[in-house]
Amino acid sequence: MRSGSISIGFFSTTLRSSAIASPRLSIPRNFSVPLTARARHNPINAARAVTRASVSSMASSFSPEKARVPPAIQSPVPPVSKFKIGLCQLAVTADKEKNIAHARVAIEEAAEKGAKLVVLPEIWNSPYSNDSFPVYAEDIDAGTDSSPSTAMLSEVARTLKITIVGGSIPERCGDKLYNTCCVFGTDGKLKAKHRKIHLFDINIPGKIIFEESRTLTAGETPTIVDTDVGRIGIGICYDINFQELAMIYAARGAHLLCYPGAFNMTTGPLHWELLQRARAVDNQLYVATCSPARDAGSGYVAWGHSTLVGPFGEVLATTEHDEATIVSEIDYSLLELRRTNLPLQKQRRGDLYSLVDVQRLNSE
Repeated sequence: MRSGSISIGFFSTTLRSSAIASPRLSIPRNFSVPLTARARHNPINAARAVTRASVSSMASSFSPEKARVPPAIQSPVPPVSKFKIGLCQLAVTADKEKNIAHARVAIEEAAEKGAKLVVLPEIWNSPYSNDSFPVYAEDIDAGTDSSPSTAMLSEVARTLKITIVGGSIPERCGDKLYNTCCVFGTDGKLKAKHRKIHLFDINIPGKIIFEESRTLTAGETPTIVDTDVGRIGIGICYDINFQELAMIYAARGAHLLCYPGAFNMTTGPLHWELLQRARAVDNQLYVATCSPARDAGSGYVAWGHSTLVGPFGEVLATTEHDEATIVSEIDYSLLELRRTNLPLQKQRRGDLYSLVDVQRLNSE
């Protein structure tokens, strides 16, 4: 799929000086409002009625349904209204077998604490480096023997009857390498596979230089998946910087966005929490992130601070930079409450701008 695009219309307004100076309410010539008897005999009530009707008429002309192309899909009723999510902030070593065994223990501990959904960090089975990606990469499609990391995730999901958003691992497919997140259902089957769409290339002299594009290939498809704990949109790390992807997921009816990520010591303090809260507020849904624990001696130092954010931008649970497992509750009833409190979907200006979901548009 090609990436989603934004088309934006621009407008200008001209105010006449007489209109600015006049305190009187201006009403279109052919505009009429049915008034109650009380309103007809009370100028203030009459003015209020006219104003309400005028605003309603104006809002309908904004065409909020046209702000998403194709039109947004209403979120389905989730299979559960409340459940616990576990975020496993793992210490990563150069020993792949140790990393796999360690991740398994962390998942089991989260499940013991009641987590029905467990999220792992970005690149949890390998050091985060361009030199390591080809060495630790696994052929996920080839099955168990070729992908011990995903084989473990599948087995644990089936055994514990939980959903797992399996962080990400380096994936080998033919002659290409991807940064890939696998989602496993409670039956242990692979439900979705997301390849990181936006590769992290950064150059801040004296701070950090890293180019994923030296070794990795960008994914081409947004990933949204229906699970036993709701409809989940998947992104990996730098994907969170691009609001269009989150907006597409929201327009496809997501309840929750999960971003395994490994922000660094430069972008982490500035952007990590800010972006999570922004994506949650923009789209009025839950956002969960999971980072590796910080290792000051590694070539790439992760910021940590795995976090769960609610649909009003509130931080519901977080941790520092050390290894830790967070277990917190998600309550989907808050989605409808917040969307009622602040009805963004009904207030969008489809007459001025639209978000185009290219994949959905081309499939229709």
